Amino acid sequence: MALSMAVLLVPIFLLLAWLKFYTGAKPPTVDPSGAFAAAGAKFGSLQPVGLPDGWHPITVDVSGEGGTTIRVGYVGPGDEALQLVESNVAADKLLPAELGEGLRPQGAVELGGRSWHKFTVRGDEPALVLLEPTRTVLVHGRAPEDAIRAFTATLTTR
Repeated sequence: MALSMAVLLVPIFLLLAWLKFYTGAKPPTVDPSGAFAAAGAKFGSLQPVGLPDGWHPITVDVSGEGGTTIRVGYVGPGDEALQLVESNVAADKLLPAELGEGLRPQGAVELGGRSWHKFTVRGDEPALVLLEPTRTVLVHGRAPEDAIRAFTATLTTR
């Protein structure tokens, strides 16, 4: 059975690799406004305003386990990727679920008039966390720390 699955999957992976590397195909842009509206109705939401050129949302997810959590994935011009997570789930449950157990605190940073907690997760991935009474906001991903800071600085309440 494994051999027959491999026979089916290998051509698919080759096609995807060809599309990615030879055609320069970019992930499609999605509209996260519905997710931000759902969060806004529950606990207010932060949305990026004035993102640098080349950044666009590619995934959006809203879940309601233990509270409301929205996740919006973004990709940048150099294939940098990050995720914006906003939730009213308790931070002590949300942070390990989203970032894993190996959170390493790195101090605080002021961005956009807010005090964010800086962490390193999953080896060397940067993460910024905003802890507020009604919500927790995370920005993390496979992007350089300066790109994550620049993105985070654009977050505005709407």
